[in-house]
Amino acid sequence: MSSSERGSKLIAAFNLPKGRGLRPAMRGILGLPGAAFLLAGLCLSWLGCAGDSRPASARANVAPTVPVSVATAERRDMPYYLTGLGSATAYYTVSVKSRVDGELVTVNFTEGQHVNKGDLVAVIDTRPYQVALDQAQATLSKDQAILVDAKRNYERYKQLLDDSGAMSQQQVDTQQALVKQYDGAIRNDQAMIDSAKLNLVYCHITAPVSGRVGLRLVDPGNIIHANDANAMFVITQLEPIAVLFTIPEDNLQAVSKQMAKGKLTVEAYSRDNQTKLGTGTLLTIDNQIDQTTGTGRLKAVFDNKDNALWPNQFVNVRLLLEIRKNSTVIPAAAIQRGPQGTYVFVAKTDQTVDVRPVTVGFTQENVSAITNGISPGEVVVTDGQDKLQAGSKIETRQSSINSPQPAGQVTSGPTPNAPRTGTPGQ
Repeated sequence: MSSSERGSKLIAAFNLPKGRGLRPAMRGILGLPGAAFLLAGLCLSWLGCAGDSRPASARANVAPTVPVSVATAERRDMPYYLTGLGSATAYYTVSVKSRVDGELVTVNFTEGQHVNKGDLVAVIDTRPYQVALDQAQATLSKDQAILVDAKRNYERYKQLLDDSGAMSQQQVDTQQALVKQYDGAIRNDQAMIDSAKLNLVYCHITAPVSGRVGLRLVDPGNIIHANDANAMFVITQLEPIAVLFTIPEDNLQAVSKQMAKGKLTVEAYSRDNQTKLGTGTLLTIDNQIDQTTGTGRLKAVFDNKDNALWPNQFVNVRLLLEIRKNSTVIPAAAIQRGPQGTYVFVAKTDQTVDVRPVTVGFTQENVSAITNGISPGEVVVTDGQDKLQAGSKIETRQSSINSPQPAGQVTSGPTPNAPRTGTPGQ
């Protein structure tokens, strides 16, 4: 209705002729100013009522549109990881000590150097042991000469006994025993020579394993002893390196079954779970469970070619147990919880939502594998669920399912940190 039509109806309502104004009686009662205010109030009331002809109750029943983020359920292969806490440990750790006493003459390495097995790393003064070797060799020569003379006398005594009986049997037996005695002395001399040679070998200390030499604990010029409590230096093998970690005892049976099928992959991450330090293989499971913690200890081996892992370094470990083929996955943020269990809001083609109960197989990172309730291609709400109920109108913003990040944790069943807002039918 136009403004001119409203004015005509208002004039007719007061029985006012066009172009004549208010009746004289009305002007007399209210006066010119009062009549003007009355006319203005009636006009505003008329215009306000005519602005919206819908009832107030009808306006209140119009449901607002809720902006939400959605993602499409996908079918993919999902890796199933077990996580644990562990620490790197050297595959071999050798505290190098001397086997002989003497002065440390030479150190053939620098601190922190990588040495190979068999490399000469230190030398102890060899002169005392060379003298002992010479003495043992001289004693052997003397005893060999005595043995030769004893054997000849034995042959003479025996010949005389057999030919003429000029030699008694007792003298022959005594000479025979003397030959055996000198023969034993020669073998002892030979052992002394071997011992002296072995001491000379011990004076030249070689690396028992390949690895990194730590800080030098004894300087050249010091007298060292075979029974010293402290080592001269320590060699740790870093390539390969081992990682010891623990997992709950409930998972040990599954790990044992998967190990029977083949090697299992193990990944090590930094303390903040952001940096991947290396990939290795599971070596073994310990032979007992720790009753105080209810966990089993496992050992994995890493090549560690880049020396990213160091002995006693704390690491977060992920053990790839298996690959779940053709799993239906949705973002973990879509999972809601209520009195009836886990559910999701499913976006329909008419821009409304429906409440759908689901069964969560496992959650890894920000992705959940659904075993029942959702099919690939269906759209689920990932954000804004706290304002939704069954049948709510929505305005969607598309989001994607991100691949699991290395820092996450694998759980069987619903994720404890998933959103808990909203329940079906509210």
